[in-house]
Amino acid sequence: MPPTAPELISPRSPRVSAARRLARRNFRGKERLFLAEGPQAVREAAAHRDGGGTLTDLFATVEAAERYADIIGAARSAGARVHLADDDVIADISTTVTPQGLVGICRFLDTPFEEVLRAGPKLVAVLAHVRDPGNAGTVLRCADAAGAEAVVLTDASVDLYNPKTVRASVGSLFHLPVAVGVPVEQAVAGLKDAGVRILAADGAGTDDLDDELDRGTMGGPTAWVFGNEAWGLPRETRALADAVVRVPIHGKAESLNLATAAAVCLYASARAQRASGGCRSVTES
Repeated sequence: MPPTAPELISPRSPRVSAARRLARRNFRGKERLFLAEGPQAVREAAAHRDGGGTLTDLFATVEAAERYADIIGAARSAGARVHLADDDVIADISTTVTPQGLVGICRFLDTPFEEVLRAGPKLVAVLAHVRDPGNAGTVLRCADAAGAEAVVLTDASVDLYNPKTVRASVGSLFHLPVAVGVPVEQAVAGLKDAGVRILAADGAGTDDLDDELDRGTMGGPTAWVFGNEAWGLPRETRALADAVVRVPIHGKAESLNLATAAAVCLYASARAQRASGGCRSVTES
């Protein structure tokens, strides 16, 4: 049973101060640690293993420790230090307006791009020039749901470990390899050399997603390149792709936002790859 009184009562505690600093990118990079907030993210962090435990510390209110006793147990089993704290301490560490009582500290877990290529991925999401952390995290979640084997964040995209990115991924950050800081030219060249077809998603694309599906051209290994939320992909990035594909707008909507378009594109590829003649078996999970 958890104790009835918090162990950490002061936001000025060195341990609390160290956790608070991880909201800033320069400290995250220096310590190679980041924050994961909420029960879903902490649960996935506790379950993640990569040469050791990913979750190093967990701060929890007494109420959260009682409500999520299974997560507390999983964190301890993973070797994490569990610190009970009062609401003020959790609020001080948290980057959300309404904290859920659990804040974890995790080790960086990005994967070298070379390892992504060696794994022979069949479906990859490449985030080029994506600056909004919420969008980046949501695309990562979509890629995970669609069964992608990897996500690549280029050097012009948002920090993977931004607290908003981590939150928006809703735990998917811990499910699939993510390479970071890769120049888009290097990402495209490496994937092409690995036999992956490059499709750039852009509203002004010359190819229509429906037409691509009808032609049966999407059954092979594919990487989708997604661009900036406001202005899409630069011309030079589009020129790197094998095809520039637009999602058809059948109604009167002006456009789709980045995460929605990414979900449509990734699921279109996932369906094509699992169909007869695609690069995945129809029984593969």
